Amino acid sequence: MTAANEFRALVLTKGDDGTVTAAFETLTDDALPEGDVTVRVSHSTLNYKDGLVLNGLGGLVRTYPHVPGVDFAGTVEASSHPDFKEGDAVVLTGWRVGEVHWGGYAQKARVKGDWLVKLPPGLDARRAMAVGTAGFTSMLAVIALEKHGITPDAGPVLVTGATGGVGSVAVAILAKLGYTVEAVTGKAESEAYLKDLGATTIVPRGEFAEPVTKPLLKERWAGCVDAVGGQMLANILPQMKYRGAVAAVGLAGGNKLETTVVPFLLRGVNLLGIDSVMCPKAEREEAWTRLVTDLPLDKLDAMIHPATLADLPDLGKRILKGAVTGRVVVDVNG
Repeated sequence: MTAANEFRALVLTKGDDGTVTAAFETLTDDALPEGDVTVRVSHSTLNYKDGLVLNGLGGLVRTYPHVPGVDFAGTVEASSHPDFKEGDAVVLTGWRVGEVHWGGYAQKARVKGDWLVKLPPGLDARRAMAVGTAGFTSMLAVIALEKHGITPDAGPVLVTGATGGVGSVAVAILAKLGYTVEAVTGKAESEAYLKDLGATTIVPRGEFAEPVTKPLLKERWAGCVDAVGGQMLANILPQMKYRGAVAAVGLAGGNKLETTVVPFLLRGVNLLGIDSVMCPKAEREEAWTRLVTDLPLDKLDAMIHPATLADLPDLGKRILKGAVTGRVVVDVNG
């Protein structure tokens, strides 16, 4: 039986040759980093960034040994922060936790209270981690489109990378809000999954394979939640409707964007950058509150793939290959 001040964690170390390895260790509270709130973690999740960290890629981690895990949810065990008390249910996404700061692939975490958000009524820790950074980012993207006048009657909204975490949640939210959703995927076997989430049309990824040769093409979409970037985003911009908006949330297809300013100048298209990492707390609280009402929880439950800490090294490799569909929810006590 583990003592009260002991906890299990997935710990990364880096060898002299630069190789990053993962091992499970039993740590004590003294090993936790500085912070004014200690959280007893119950659940975490898996994001693309977690896959990079688990495999020692991207230069995201500055110091080792390191506990990864970009997101976590649980209950407050101890707090000197005025906004939190023992027993509060909380969630954390972003703030470079799991990269620069120790993260949620452990049974305990210690962080700054300013980084935490209290779980809104109607959302437990398991579902909060089904949302995670991916779903939270999706909600921020939808809110951004709304603020730029993209309403359900403005025209269809395209979602790229639709079977991934961000895309899946975006499809479900947009469909519930009454938008006509067109979902991009290269996986024919996922069409039924996307239509069940609410997509009305499946757009083959191959339509965006070749670079566009004209600065403007036929107007197709009023809005877009783009998790891919690169060539796909370059192909989408010339096909946006007048005063359409694209919420850019990812770069799975690359960080280089070769396009022209013509869609911005002649059609008034808006390219909206969505940052979920350093997002101000008030906007975080708005997004988490909206998720309870705007994300169909039955659809969220259908996205969940349960996992344990022991599954993460393998899952970290799979997500980098695009082989993870929906949302992985990690029971850190399982």
